[in-house]
Amino acid sequence: MENENKDQNNLEEGIVISRQKLMALRSLVANLRQASEALSDFLSGFAGFDGPFAPGAVIPPAQIEKMVEGVFDGEKMIGSDGKQYAVPVNYASKSKLVEGDLLKLSVTDQGTMIYKQIQPIERLRLTGILEQSATGEWTASAGGRRFRLLDASVTYFKGEAGDEIIVLIPKTGQSRWAAVEHIFKKS
Repeated sequence: MENENKDQNNLEEGIVISRQKLMALRSLVANLRQASEALSDFLSGFAGFDGPFAPGAVIPPAQIEKMVEGVFDGEKMIGSDGKQYAVPVNYASKSKLVEGDLLKLSVTDQGTMIYKQIQPIERLRLTGILEQSATGEWTASAGGRRFRLLDASVTYFKGEAGDEIIVLIPKTGQSRWAAVEHIFKKS
């Protein structure tokens, strides 16, 4: 009876949670924060703007000059036309694009390039260590492998060599690149 009262008191004082669940919760909070900031950045671009691309406006098909679908290779999109298209690193970082994700590029008649992720590849989440090479390239050592990372992703999380990192990679196949999901500062 005395042990039951102690257990009840412990439950009332707090909740015990595993390290893995705590990391997942931290990652979820970071993702929500990042998505909120991305949405805020996106909407701030419309402040005081009442042109044809104002909030709620639809781009008329006549203004889309070219549409290309392709596969993200970690840095750029390889189009169905065989050409390579530079994907803005901030978009790739904030969207957590992974090698193999399908993208659509719309080019307007004014030359504006609009990327959209149309089909994400199945992902695998790995925990590892953030590393920086002598040349300044960022990598993650995770799952017994080393993956390249976009500088913009590491900069966004203010990563430093030795920090713990959670990365996303394709669930199947080999990849050279990983998307940064979250970085935990070393203690």
